Amino acid sequence: MVELKTDTSIDAMYAAGQVVGRALTAVREAATVGVSLLELDEVAREVLREAGATSPFLGYRPSFAPTPFPAVICTSVNDAIVHGIPTGYRLRDGDLLSVDCGAELDGWVGDSAISFVVGRPRRADLRLIETAERALAAGIEAAVVGNRIGDIAHAIGTVCRKAGYGIMDGFGGHGIGRRMHEDPSVPNEGRPGRGLPLRKGMVLAIEPMLIAGGRDDYHAAPDGWTLRTTDGSHAAHAEHTVAITETGPRILTARR
Repeated sequence: MVELKTDTSIDAMYAAGQVVGRALTAVREAATVGVSLLELDEVAREVLREAGATSPFLGYRPSFAPTPFPAVICTSVNDAIVHGIPTGYRLRDGDLLSVDCGAELDGWVGDSAISFVVGRPRRADLRLIETAERALAAGIEAAVVGNRIGDIAHAIGTVCRKAGYGIMDGFGGHGIGRRMHEDPSVPNEGRPGRGLPLRKGMVLAIEPMLIAGGRDDYHAAPDGWTLRTTDGSHAAHAEHTVAITETGPRILTARR
């Protein structure tokens, strides 16, 4: 069942989303060569603590996971697409890092992700990240009353495929509100004019996940959480929590 949020609830979700935005900004600023992924997780934890927020990631255990997630951010490096667990790995020059973060504040959840290069970037990685951000922007632009879920999916997929990238098979965005994952699912590829109609008060986490090698398949790492590209190519992930309003999409996790 899809829950429609009131304007007051959306404002509360915006507050949670701003905590996420601050955490991602702090992590990006701290992510320099030689810094460990565990140290970045602590940076995000401190932002959440200062805001009086908790993490919907920490302790989360969906049906596929062998263990509860042990951190407040996902840190996916190079060929890791999503769900990377922070470890003692220290960032190297040229690493492509995707960071996914959530925050729960006063019972409402925000969820967002960014990708960037640490140190000196490769042109191919910059193009991959820029395309992920354009795909996200296209999906957000389609998130308007009167459209359907398929319009968001088609907008994202068109950008990704035109650039020659793969789209992670079986994963996409989702509804969000009191819980991190709510109905409906939001695929990253689909047919326009199909699927659930978009209504005022729906709040969606829209999140394209791109694979540089052009293939859609992936495999799970031994930790049971991290999902990696099958061909070893790099991946990028971009995400915002977006409310559908009468005046257009409102990005609740916008970073200042």
